[in-house]
Amino acid sequence: MSQEENSCCEPTEVAVSIGARQADDIRQQVRDSYAKVAQADNAGEACGVGSSCCGVSDDDQINTLISTRLGYSYEDLDAVPEGADMGIGCGNPRAIASLQPGEVVVDLGSGGGFDAFLAAAEVGTTGRVIGVDMTPDMISKSRTNAEKGQFEQVEFRLGEIENLPVANDTVDVIISNCVINLSPNKGRVFEEAFRVLKPGGRLAISDVVATVELPDEMRDDLALYSGCMAGASHIGELEQHMADAGFSKIAVAPKDDSRDFIKDWAPGRGVEDFVVSATIEAVKP
Repeated sequence: MSQEENSCCEPTEVAVSIGARQADDIRQQVRDSYAKVAQADNAGEACGVGSSCCGVSDDDQINTLISTRLGYSYEDLDAVPEGADMGIGCGNPRAIASLQPGEVVVDLGSGGGFDAFLAAAEVGTTGRVIGVDMTPDMISKSRTNAEKGQFEQVEFRLGEIENLPVANDTVDVIISNCVINLSPNKGRVFEEAFRVLKPGGRLAISDVVATVELPDEMRDDLALYSGCMAGASHIGELEQHMADAGFSKIAVAPKDDSRDFIKDWAPGRGVEDFVVSATIEAVKP
């Protein structure tokens, strides 16, 4: 598991208290935003945050540029059904997952199914991939894509990542791409991940992390929250959540060069001064 030196990414831990009503407001905003993404004809109709991780387009050329910038190959893009790559994400979790034939994989916030389909190619017909998403429109889109691509070992389930519709101790690997930051209860997400993983199971996640405390006007902006920015946690907070859930071999590696594309998520807001993309890895003992 590689680490990148980045002294700015070791801030003091900041606790953000979110009440139940505020958490519900956040979930509804995220659900509404990603429903629009699933239905969008162009990026301008998505989240209201230009070029954000959820302000995407149904233009294949635009999505190809976004995805190759995040670390996917043209072979990856050709391997999935048309419409599965929606340009959503902040990295390529499969690149760190080391998936093996026969493994069971859960994709948190599976969207149109892009990462789930790529994972299916690696686990093969003896493996299984379960995508979980809380947006009905995304589930419909991903199921249609699975049928088009004849991915019989992939299924998509409607559910929240804080309450996974998956049995205990049944999963080898959990992947996720720029989704956990959207949760108002990240501790619960990692508890659920720990519950469903088998002993020895592992996390392979790409997400955004905060390098310094976000100002209140950014934290309170629901559009920036659904755009994968305002909900970012400090690295120390994420490490503590994973440790509290029971994980070991925790490694969070910030990618400083991600500032180049993050600044395009909300032009002129300076979000790249506060958040970066990172790989997040851990193992269930």
